[in-house]
Amino acid sequence: MFHVKQFDVIVIGGGHAGSEAAHAAARMGANTALVTMKLEGIGVMSCNPAIGGLGKGHLVREIDALDGVMGRVADAAGIQFRLLNRRKGPAVQGPRTQADRQVYQREMQSIMENTPRLSIIVGEVTDFLMQDDRVAGVVLGDGTEIAAKSVILTTGTFLRGVIHIGDTSYSGGRMGDKASSKLAERIDSFGLPLGRLKTGTPPRLDGPTIAWDQLSVQEADDEPVLFSFMSKAPALRQIACGITHTNAKTHDIIRENLERSAMYGGHIDGVGPRYCPSIEDKIVRFADKDSHQIFLEPEGLEDHTVYPNGISTSLPQDVQEDYVHSIAGLEQAKIIQPGYAIEYDYVDPRALNADLSLRDVPGLYLAGQINGTTGYEEAAAQGLVAGLNAARMAQGGDVVHFRRNTSYIGVMIDDLTTRGVTEPYRMFTSRAEFRLSLRADNADQRLTKFGVDLGCVGDARRMSYQTKKEKLENGRALLSGSSYTPKEIAATGIRINQDGTRRTAFQLLAFPDVVFNDVKRLDAALEEMEPEIQEQLSRDALYANYIQRQQQDVEKLRKDEKHAIPSDFSYADVTGLSAELTSKLEKVRPSDLAQAGRIDGMTPAGLALILGRIRFLEKKSA
Repeated sequence: MFHVKQFDVIVIGGGHAGSEAAHAAARMGANTALVTMKLEGIGVMSCNPAIGGLGKGHLVREIDALDGVMGRVADAAGIQFRLLNRRKGPAVQGPRTQADRQVYQREMQSIMENTPRLSIIVGEVTDFLMQDDRVAGVVLGDGTEIAAKSVILTTGTFLRGVIHIGDTSYSGGRMGDKASSKLAERIDSFGLPLGRLKTGTPPRLDGPTIAWDQLSVQEADDEPVLFSFMSKAPALRQIACGITHTNAKTHDIIRENLERSAMYGGHIDGVGPRYCPSIEDKIVRFADKDSHQIFLEPEGLEDHTVYPNGISTSLPQDVQEDYVHSIAGLEQAKIIQPGYAIEYDYVDPRALNADLSLRDVPGLYLAGQINGTTGYEEAAAQGLVAGLNAARMAQGGDVVHFRRNTSYIGVMIDDLTTRGVTEPYRMFTSRAEFRLSLRADNADQRLTKFGVDLGCVGDARRMSYQTKKEKLENGRALLSGSSYTPKEIAATGIRINQDGTRRTAFQLLAFPDVVFNDVKRLDAALEEMEPEIQEQLSRDALYANYIQRQQQDVEKLRKDEKHAIPSDFSYADVTGLSAELTSKLEKVRPSDLAQAGRIDGMTPAGLALILGRIRFLEKKSA
């Protein structure tokens, strides 16, 4: 064995968590090494070729606000930008893009290769260097030893990964890549609490063999909403996706072959993601439905591969061909790669500190699917947290904490480390009790100054943020500087009660029917404000009063946690409580709100609904 030079931080794995972790550590000034089994594995989109969505898009914006890379790469590779929930309020809107898989991979690799203080090492990590009970580096398969002050493990689905297609199973981290089994043996020696999870993919289809003219389509947004606060316009041509549906014949084929599915045939022990079920799961769990929607998502502008989002499976290939050909528009579709399920080890995230370091293994950080999460965005956000903290530890600095009240990243880390997981964790806006203030549009206002103070934000973003911040402050001062009588307000055409109350233009923007063009009539100086600043201030004004009330509700709820829950309480009668939480609560039957709050997936918003129902019943019976 021989030593290579000492690094501050070593990151194992070049996926979404590893890339973000390595870039974050290097931005912090740490001498960083990214170890990957193969160079072309950096930035691979293992599953669907898309970034963002509800909750997930918020995470990407927060990563970007801290000068991370996922948002910029997604903008460079985006071929269909859509803002989800556009008709709803900004708090629950989520940016999403279909991505060109090859461009995404190429852009991520380019950034990694050109990042100062970041070295890329190709090799397989088979063991850790140890100093007593502390991780002090890694050992590669060829015997090379690389020392480091801190190590980040981001194995994704590679830790003892097993691929399942029907009754055929074999070791693999994803299709075409070998699993990480030797490293799993070292993990075992730490005595960590391990579990088994699974995820899956659909069969990939050959685009030219799809009857696109028979399908309805989903176009990109006319006014694309991008991920990075530094991006101005899409880099690539925008495309449409096709839409089709399963039918009764499809369901019959699957139902008749359930015992041949790896999952229903007893070959898989791992728990799959509730909100991204396989097509077998859908047929069994939603037996009353005779149709499920499928989005046909092209994987790139120059790639004829199509990802049929909605039919992931572990059925044998012959059954996959039968059910695919039963679907409208796919009668002649050729399967390029069969769908498969993958089962892998994860570490119970309750073994982690809030900085994603392991409590019982000093020097080692975990990020991504190894912590029980699912999705590129959740992985990248964890990579960011681990990278920042591993660098701080190597440099002798304090821990970087992300709080629930300031970021979705904080919500996720708190959920994972305090509640653990019973299924692959996925981010939703409903998980955040402060979601009215944790919007995708204001991620830079919430986090960029925090990143500047940490030292992880570069000069270009810092100056851009500062310029925007000054414009917002000047704009808010202008909107709040003068107040107007109801008569003066009504003279501009704004409908308002003649109640004698003077109001500022900022307060008027909180009215549901008032837009910025309306308040411009009150002050000619508002005409000079840039459209981007007008839009941001309008959103801030819309939520100002709600956010204040939200804070008061949360503080009040903290005082009410000892409130008893009646033994015969019906959670099914709590309006607004998700079916998932209702099911868990009915099973656990917590005795008080504090105990209910420790149930996996419970949110302060859910507790508030329960408390409200209890008080209603108490008042009713008084």
